[in-house]
Amino acid sequence: MIMKRKKRTLIPAFTLLELVFVIVILGILVALAIPRMNRDLRQEAADNILSAIRYTQHLALTDNKHRFDTSDWLQRLWLIRFESYDGNIIFKIGSDMDQEGNIDKEESAIDPLTKKYLFTTDATEDSDESRTVFLTKYYDITDVTFNDCHGELDSDAKHIAFDNLGRPHRGILDTSGSGGADNTYNTYIDNKQCEITFTSDSFNDIKIIILPETGYAYIDGQEDS
Repeated sequence: MIMKRKKRTLIPAFTLLELVFVIVILGILVALAIPRMNRDLRQEAADNILSAIRYTQHLALTDNKHRFDTSDWLQRLWLIRFESYDGNIIFKIGSDMDQEGNIDKEESAIDPLTKKYLFTTDATEDSDESRTVFLTKYYDITDVTFNDCHGELDSDAKHIAFDNLGRPHRGILDTSGSGGADNTYNTYIDNKQCEITFTSDSFNDIKIIILPETGYAYIDGQEDS
């Protein structure tokens, strides 16, 4: 009597090598996801603001605004300006080329990473505007205050400017008939550090320090930042 062999049914399965690849890929995905889950919003905001201030100083060092044909040329210095629109804090980086006391879109700097304008008009994000300028929308910043780092020149104009040597200035814009800067260099910060404080309901205050004379900026408590 001849016995028939039963046919063996092969069940599809992963090989050991394929399992290893799957485990490696899952490990990479977890490693990428954990930083997002543990997002340090305060540090992100501080790093973004500090980078913006240093980029403003870089523009001043590489694009000399010095002119001899007008006495108020200092109003054209590269600056970063913080503004509020309906409770939304934003910033602009630019040079007041027409000296009208404000930074227009065509006068603003370009984000070197995204190639978009470091500018907004009313805290409404346009497609050609860098998201980094929206401090309330993306970083939950609710207010910005300056210390009295330059006496009477510290009005409501919340901006810091830099000249072609990287030195810090305050009160250079001709806002509300204040006159703005002139060639007397009365806007130059030479003896007291400028402190800019950013307030949020989600984390402790952020303080950016800008040193007199040199214009070196850093995050308070992170001198090597």
